[in-house]
Amino acid sequence: MINPSIDQLLSKVESKFLLVNLVSKRVKQIEKNGYYQMKEKDYKSKKEIGRALEEISEGLIHIKTN
Repeated sequence: MINPSIDQLLSKVESKFLLVNLVSKRVKQIEKNGYYQMKEKDYKSKKEIGRALEEISEGLIHIKTN
């Protein structure tokens, strides 16, 4: 089973399209800077995509709307 679940993520983000774009941008940031929102031992996932999803699930990434 995928953790965090899509239902849990969609409660934080309005649409799947926005979720994909948000994760994509966050993964690029992680790869460029190597900066994580949580301690590395607290992540369940080893890959940046999973870590970005976990950050969204934990509410560490905020979406700025105009």
